[in-house]
Amino acid sequence: MTPAAARGTLTGMNATFAVVGSIFVLLAALIHLWIFALESVLWSRPSTWKQFGVRDERDAEVLRPMAYNQGFYNVFLALGAGLGLVLLGTGFSREGGIAIAMFALASMVLAAVVLITSNPKMLRAAVIQGAAPLLGLIFLLLSLVA
Repeated sequence: MTPAAARGTLTGMNATFAVVGSIFVLLAALIHLWIFALESVLWSRPSTWKQFGVRDERDAEVLRPMAYNQGFYNVFLALGAGLGLVLLGTGFSREGGIAIAMFALASMVLAAVVLITSNPKMLRAAVIQGAAPLLGLIFLLLSLVA
């Protein structure tokens, strides 16, 4: 790559795709932090458990430990995406950052696929959970090949 061509890239990456991808990574992390809050912090609110299709307080109490655990899976995915963004954005380890971010994004997308295949009534939730990470993954991949 010539020095002139390198100016428009982040260590061989297409800068525009990297920035757009990073925006979707951030959005995906924020969505998963919100899901964490619902499942692990706000679960006792009827408005929260009703969003997850839980009919009554008795069922919500039975599901509380599972929701709490599941919420932490979401926060760990969000933290992985965030760490990837920090490494990518600071230049400390762009290759490591993109790898960590892409792993977190792929995990989010696959979790959305599992959700929809396990319960087709959860299409809306799966789209909310999976669209931003899928777009982030696509744009980060494009940043590497474009």
